[in-house]
Amino acid sequence: MSATTLAPETIHYVCELVRRRSAIELESSKAYLIEARLTPVAKRNGYASTCEMVKALHVNPKPGLQQQLVEAMTTNETSFYRDAHPFEALRTKVIADMMRMKAGERSLNIWSAACSTGQEAYSIAMLLCEHFPELATWKVEILGTDLSDDVLNKARLASFSQIEMNRGLPASLLTKYFRREGLQWKLDDKLRGMAKFAKLNLIESWPAMPKMDVVFLRNVLIYFSPETKRTILQKVRQVMAPHAVLFLGAAETTMGLDNSFERTQIGSSVFYKLK
Repeated sequence: MSATTLAPETIHYVCELVRRRSAIELESSKAYLIEARLTPVAKRNGYASTCEMVKALHVNPKPGLQQQLVEAMTTNETSFYRDAHPFEALRTKVIADMMRMKAGERSLNIWSAACSTGQEAYSIAMLLCEHFPELATWKVEILGTDLSDDVLNKARLASFSQIEMNRGLPASLLTKYFRREGLQWKLDDKLRGMAKFAKLNLIESWPAMPKMDVVFLRNVLIYFSPETKRTILQKVRQVMAPHAVLFLGAAETTMGLDNSFERTQIGSSVFYKLK
């Protein structure tokens, strides 16, 4: 752990602001991480240091600057086909089941919550195109949401660096669905059009949403208190269709939080259904 120059009151302010705005429980022991992530924000806004920026916010709590601070402290770790197992479950079981159940409606709604820069949503889009071409005649909507404007703007661009492409994306899909633009790789317009992105803070009020058939809420709950986890799972239930499935991260579960879900395992893949 690196040393930090942050004053205790600065660390307290940041932790409380992040908790209040995002419900993320940021540990005060992570002072080195706070300083590393907020120093660029301070410099970008004309402050000599994080401490100076926080002192200014005490005097004049600018909402825009506070939002920048919160977004800088949220974790935006993501990659194409991250962890593989949920996508394998989609390919081998979940989508086929949905298509049978919804053959009359011919519509499919998929939600990638806390979508970060969009790789999860676009991985789902590629999987549908690769393995379920008959969905081309269906109404398929993939919604990606996040609380950060910066990552949502990047998701909408669907333009990724070579390093991002190397993380989880098979070479065959790279050459099939992306084209080179300078140092970036740009997603095919058809795939890009399958996903829509919108701002949504999981702990605030949610806009009206269609009933979801598939929900990806992966590697998000680990940052929240048990009470916040229960609240979010309750709200997720309300937007899930009766037959819907919920994917969580490998270290996450509904057990002990919400008994309205039942755990289902297909091979190495785990997901949850409403009882």
